[in-house]
Amino acid sequence: MPLDIIIGTQWGDEGKGRITDLLAAQANIVARYSGGDNAGHTITIGADVFKLHLIPSGIVHENVVCLIGNGVVMNPAVVLREMDALTARGVDVSPARLKISTNTHLVTPAHIAIDRASERLKGSDAIGTTQRGIGPAYTDKAARSGLRASLLADPEALADAMYDHIAAKNTVLRHLYSAEPLDAEAVAVEYLAYARRLAPHLTDGSLLLHNALRNGDRILAEGAQGTMLDIDHGTYPFVTSSAPTASGALVGLGLGPSVVGRVVGVAKAFSSRVGGGPFATELDGDEAHRLRGSGANPWDEYGTTTGRPRRVGWLDLVVLRYAARINGLTELVLTKLDILSGLPEIPVCVAYRYQGRRLDHLPGDPAILAQCMPVYVNLPGWKTEIGDVRRMRDLPDAAQGYINFVADVVETPVRMVSVGPARSHTVYA
Repeated sequence: MPLDIIIGTQWGDEGKGRITDLLAAQANIVARYSGGDNAGHTITIGADVFKLHLIPSGIVHENVVCLIGNGVVMNPAVVLREMDALTARGVDVSPARLKISTNTHLVTPAHIAIDRASERLKGSDAIGTTQRGIGPAYTDKAARSGLRASLLADPEALADAMYDHIAAKNTVLRHLYSAEPLDAEAVAVEYLAYARRLAPHLTDGSLLLHNALRNGDRILAEGAQGTMLDIDHGTYPFVTSSAPTASGALVGLGLGPSVVGRVVGVAKAFSSRVGGGPFATELDGDEAHRLRGSGANPWDEYGTTTGRPRRVGWLDLVVLRYAARINGLTELVLTKLDILSGLPEIPVCVAYRYQGRRLDHLPGDPAILAQCMPVYVNLPGWKTEIGDVRRMRDLPDAAQGYINFVADVVETPVRMVSVGPARSHTVYA
């Protein structure tokens, strides 16, 4: 069986977690390949809502093995909190079900302190990070000075490495950021406690997946964030520090391209993003409130990790066409189509206007993108609620027209549509 990759096609928060949960019902392994606890995936099963940040979304399926891959940066404290919360709700997170690649890098209190201090120093130029230490952890990884999860299996080496790491970062905190230093000995002791619990979960992630594929198992690769936050291909510098694209899945799990089957792009039926950066279709006022919601519901447009209200706007098909090209999408999933119900017409961005010229493709320079104005096509809306619909052909004609328009412009078939937050709120082609 092949590796299927689930991709966010916008700025994250597209609903990848609930799509992973759906597809995991037919999978043997779900493997998270990028990001850290700066990403949040929400899964709704009946009255139960699970909010995950590091543990793959397949964990709620009792026969699925989950892997935190080498492309992830992992805060041990966060993953243990998630494990404890899942255990309290009857979910098995034993070493047989939850595995951690030995090559996964660790997020430390020093990374978090530097992340926060850096954002403060930037002032109005701050990127808008979650301040979870993700960027500094990836910085250390690239600088070849990071701490890998393999250290969790060697208490003496871990204690020494952590003490030296904190001592070095204290110099940065004091002299570059004028911030308070950390207690290196206390942090080392803290991480030794984490090691005792997490060491049994360590594995060679690449070998695990390679053997599973040889045995005919089905694997889902679950990313975090979205294409437009990719460190190379997103709206730099307003991006994350990893590669949430399809190629990042292979690097982040230690597999080659010949194993890839489907590349499933998940797109919200409108657009949203958290943090700074250009956003051509952004709305404010009543229209933004209509799409965002009040925050009273778990599915409203407020960050799972930060709780921050998301910036929202109409669907941007220039971005989706770009995502389809960058990732080699084989199919699309549209989420939150139900939020558009009741609108008399729905604008969809099909191109940009820049200095009097029409741009049909995403400009490579984010400074240009920041000056682009959207070119809209207004599609007819539908008045009826669609939460009870389960087949594409049973949707209102205007809703079908919206879906078909997206598929035609992006040149990628839409195979699934979500019309509500629960597993059952899914429409299939």
